[in-house]
Amino acid sequence: MFTRIKALIVFYRSEIAYLIVGGLTTLVNLAVYFLSRELFQLHYISANVLAWVVAVLFAYIANRIWVFHSKNANILIEFWTFVLSRIFSMLLETGLLFIVVGILNINDYVAKIAIAVLVVVCNYITGKWIVFKRK
Repeated sequence: MFTRIKALIVFYRSEIAYLIVGGLTTLVNLAVYFLSRELFQLHYISANVLAWVVAVLFAYIANRIWVFHSKNANILIEFWTFVLSRIFSMLLETGLLFIVVGILNINDYVAKIAIAVLVVVCNYITGKWIVFKRK
C-alpha cells in the first residue's frame, strides 16, 4: 500500500507542489489584501492590486524553484512571461470583485476568498502550459 501511495506522490509531484505553493501564494495574497484593507483602509480594488503584486513576486520564486524546477537561464524573460500570464488572472479577479462586491454588494472578504479558488486554477494552467513549459 505504501509503495502505491509513494508512486502516486511521485507521479503527481508537480501538482502536489503546486497546491502547496499555490496555497502559500494565496495566503500571501489574502494577508496583504486584509492588511491593506484594515490597516491602510485601501479601497478593495487597490488592495487587490497591491496583494497581487506581492503574491506574484512570491509565486514566481516559489514556482521556479519548487514546482517547475526551472533551469531557464533567461530569468528576465521567464519572469516577465510569468507576470504577463498572471495579469490575466489579476484582471479576472479584479473584474469579478467589481461585479460581486461593487454591483452585488457581497462582502469583499467573502468574495476575495471565493474567487481565490478560480485564480489558483487559472494560475496553474498558465504556469504549466505557458511560463514553465518543458522544451
